[in-house]
Amino acid sequence: MAKFLFAFVVAGVLLVLASSSHVLAADADPIDDFCVADLSSKLIINGLVCVDPATVTGTDFKFTGFEKAGNTSNALGSAVSPGFAGVNYPALNTQGLGFARLDYAKGGLIAPHTHPRATEVLYVVQGTLYVGFVDTNNKFYPTILNKGDLYVFPRGLVHFQLNIANGPAFAIASFNSQNPGLQLVANALFGAQPPIEDGVLVKAFGIPITEVETIKKGF
Repeated sequence: MAKFLFAFVVAGVLLVLASSSHVLAADADPIDDFCVADLSSKLIINGLVCVDPATVTGTDFKFTGFEKAGNTSNALGSAVSPGFAGVNYPALNTQGLGFARLDYAKGGLIAPHTHPRATEVLYVVQGTLYVGFVDTNNKFYPTILNKGDLYVFPRGLVHFQLNIANGPAFAIASFNSQNPGLQLVANALFGAQPPIEDGVLVKAFGIPITEVETIKKGF
């Protein structure tokens, strides 16, 4: 009986520990010291193929992709410069991290979007931003960020950033996933391919079909 109780308690503790590890980490834990990604590999796996560790040097862990501002000459007046394992920072492979430089022209907007696989932490380097997210009860959490401020956007929730300064703004975003994913709300609904039936959007938003068709043309 005592052995049975002991085994039951141990199994329960292991279950709790296993569950908590999934809560704390967005990506699986690495099983090696590092795995610098081989971006030339065409092999499709849940992650990226590693290069031969014998060929890796200290320079492989350095990233210089944020030294220049992004091009904000677009309709939203914003630019996102990535620092991701699968794009331009292969040393982040298996480390559960991703980064982005965000540039905003005056009045520039990072449109409402979600990251389905990561929490985002935003650090304001320059300017003043009006930011916020909406939880699953549709409660809105807005605030104003100034230079040096940090803000957390919880995983999977709709959020945005708007530059309200008199000049350009600049921020750095970090993610607890090497591939956080990005889904722009408006694009997902009005720019999906194949298109979502107009009737669905008419009923969902309570707007005439002519407005739905007009919005779709913008995507």
